[in-house]
Amino acid sequence: MQLSFEPLLLELKHPFRLATGMRTHTNDMLVRISLNGLTGYGESAMPPYYGETHQSAAAFFELAARQLQSYHQPLSATTIATIMQEIDGLAPGNNAAKAAVDIALHDLWGKMQGRPVWSLLNVAPENMPPSSFTLGMDTPEVLRQKLPESDGFQILKIKLGSDDDRAIIRTIREVSDKPIYADANQGWTDREAALDLTYWLQEQGVLLIEQPFHKNDLESSAWLTGRSPLPVIADESFQRLSDLHRVAACFHGVNIKLMKCTGLAEAVRAIRAARHNNLKVMIGCMTETSCGISAAAQIAPLCDFVDLDGCWLIRNNPFGMPDIGDGRIRLNAQPGLGLHVKTS
Repeated sequence: MQLSFEPLLLELKHPFRLATGMRTHTNDMLVRISLNGLTGYGESAMPPYYGETHQSAAAFFELAARQLQSYHQPLSATTIATIMQEIDGLAPGNNAAKAAVDIALHDLWGKMQGRPVWSLLNVAPENMPPSSFTLGMDTPEVLRQKLPESDGFQILKIKLGSDDDRAIIRTIREVSDKPIYADANQGWTDREAALDLTYWLQEQGVLLIEQPFHKNDLESSAWLTGRSPLPVIADESFQRLSDLHRVAACFHGVNIKLMKCTGLAEAVRAIRAARHNNLKVMIGCMTETSCGISAAAQIAPLCDFVDLDGCWLIRNNPFGMPDIGDGRIRLNAQPGLGLHVKTS
């Protein structure tokens, strides 16, 4: 197998504000893995708060390329799991870079078999939940301007975690009655205030609360989870499968992202483990191209909540957009991830 890569700078359509900061772009790496005339595509989306960079990813891909050169046999789920175990052991961290390798291997596997990845993973496309569309924190005027971009989606994901949380929701409710996923991004600090706000959010048509407190403040998250009328979902508190035992009793569910958990192979195991622990499952994303979004969409029908809108938030997607209808990403029958690579 031959691995190649190139850096990308994903340009956001709007400045993206969270409780923890703001950015206008996301560092990204596009990966290709080729064997016997076929090429699989992968992606590592690297928001700054996880510490990966173009430089760190490039260094990791150099290691991975040397490791993959010895593989010549056809791919299977077992082979990919074995390869990814070795890739995971090359260096600590680098989760998004590892995810790019995993995604490219799955795309290549599907192309070798002439089947879509969802079929190889025994996923039923008809079970696809609707995806949410994310609006970052902003002024009421800008929020109103951005809202039409959510046309085609059934659910809004609203970033909270400031003193303006109620005002933000009121602004949305002035112009939309769509259900809402509320994401505090670790921005809440007062337990009683958070509980009071959660009851009010329920009255406003909010369906869940994501990451209310700091990722290490599991005690406060557990306190709110035990009292909240809405499901409380772990995001920053839950990175990889190995974190599940630590957070299972503190939340109603977990947000699995390929860029956090090193890709599809571990994500599938994490979904099964979460179900075993009676947890709800959300599948989410970073700011990503259609490559990462399409990869996550292959297993989205296994989940309760879907937040796969990253490629709709950027200007320079190098792939064609996923098909969406009735607010749901439609999985196609093309081999691999079903990506369409744009030609310049």
